[in-house]
Amino acid sequence: MFNRRDFIKSIGLTSAAWLSFGDSVLAEIQREFPIQTLPTLFYPIRIKGKVSSAGKGLSGVAVSDGRLVVQTNAAGEFDLISGSDRDFVFVSLPGGYEIKKQANGSASFFQAIDKSKTEQALSFDLKKTTQSDANHHFLLLSDTQIQDEFEANQLLTVAAPDVVKTIASLNDPNAFGIGCGDLVYDKLELFKEYNQSIQMYDIPFFQVIGNHDMDFGVRSDAWTAGTFKGHFGPTYYSWNRGEIHYIVLDDVFYLGAGSRYIGHLPEDQLAWLEQDLKTVEKGKTVVISLHIPTVTGNLQRYPKTDPLGGTVSNREHLYRMLEGYQAHILSGHTHFNDNMINGHVYEHCHGTVCGAWWSGPICHDGTPNGYAVYEAKGSELRWKYKGTGMDIEDQFRIYPVGYHADFPDQMSINCWNYDPAWEINWFENGVKKGAAEKKLAVDPWSTELHSGPNLPARRSWVEPQLNDHMFFFKPESKENLVVEVKDRFGNVYSKKV
Repeated sequence: MFNRRDFIKSIGLTSAAWLSFGDSVLAEIQREFPIQTLPTLFYPIRIKGKVSSAGKGLSGVAVSDGRLVVQTNAAGEFDLISGSDRDFVFVSLPGGYEIKKQANGSASFFQAIDKSKTEQALSFDLKKTTQSDANHHFLLLSDTQIQDEFEANQLLTVAAPDVVKTIASLNDPNAFGIGCGDLVYDKLELFKEYNQSIQMYDIPFFQVIGNHDMDFGVRSDAWTAGTFKGHFGPTYYSWNRGEIHYIVLDDVFYLGAGSRYIGHLPEDQLAWLEQDLKTVEKGKTVVISLHIPTVTGNLQRYPKTDPLGGTVSNREHLYRMLEGYQAHILSGHTHFNDNMINGHVYEHCHGTVCGAWWSGPICHDGTPNGYAVYEAKGSELRWKYKGTGMDIEDQFRIYPVGYHADFPDQMSINCWNYDPAWEINWFENGVKKGAAEKKLAVDPWSTELHSGPNLPARRSWVEPQLNDHMFFFKPESKENLVVEVKDRFGNVYSKKV
């Protein structure tokens, strides 16, 4: 007879011990605990399956339920002891295979677990890409954050058509997208309109859950993603494209009161990530997308601000897990653009599709409403920020002498995607005069649009924010005055004043 007490204890078993459950044990559990009468009691579920392509099994493919990661054998078969607390089984798509789409346009890489059965079969059939995906592109769209009909219309008629044009210009059959959280603004019924925008792009999109995409009012963080999962599937998972390993994490941790949350990665995710990274060779490029940035320059710009809702509390543990990889972390949430390099980790905190919450053409740091375009060549990653309605070569804005109230005798430049490898110089009559000086400052256009209790009209609580990408110089002459910016990849952008 199966012992109830022993079973309860087994919930705390290690991953290795879980795999020791046999068919006879599962059968006894099912007899002792009828599923239909005890739906909330944890019980193990055994899932067997196969990953194949063109009728042939694929070996070494990682399959997971978000707790355990197993790899397929030589025949492409896997055997996974999951449980009633898991919702999906997903495959970490190997490079060289197509990313399928759901009807709503988002990526399809998972199947739901049938919790009425303690044994089931789930298989995945993959299709090879028509051409090599070693070189590929992806777009990162953060904080579309629609809250009403006006904002949904702005997304569908202004932002999305711009994205469609960019995707067409890439002409890449292996392109995909990432929606980096806050897809909507608490109005979860607007996932319908968000999905309409994704369908317009006609490339598969992977989705990240943000703090405004959650079911609040539930008793704990474990219950916040029900609506999100119904549309998009798991909240953390991985896949491969070419030589790069991609990961999505859920770092919005609900505190169980109102809509309060912190940036935090729970142990179940870190334990899963630890297993997932064991399938990735050291030295490879790993790209992690999450909503709340692990860190931003705001910690220095506004040192009195509580960091818990704007950064990840246990980020140092994540960084240690990423040692030995070329790691990039992609985030949103803040409605400003920040690039930070911390040893082996490069974090990109992106400006947003909605800018300053659909109140005008810029974020509150002066970054244009927009999104990022990434290009992978083998294991090398390159990127640009694309302002909505702007040419992708438009990478900075110049303000005339007298426009910036804090530095009235100088010209100012907002170079929103700057990092320390960029160079910013000015020329007069073809002669290089020097490098512009970086200063902690606000964007003067943001001051004009956002300052005061009544501006901007749609979101009066938006205020200008200090940023780390404002530059200043004092020209000797305004004759034939040119500003030249060179990014970390050697691309040169210039504007005549």
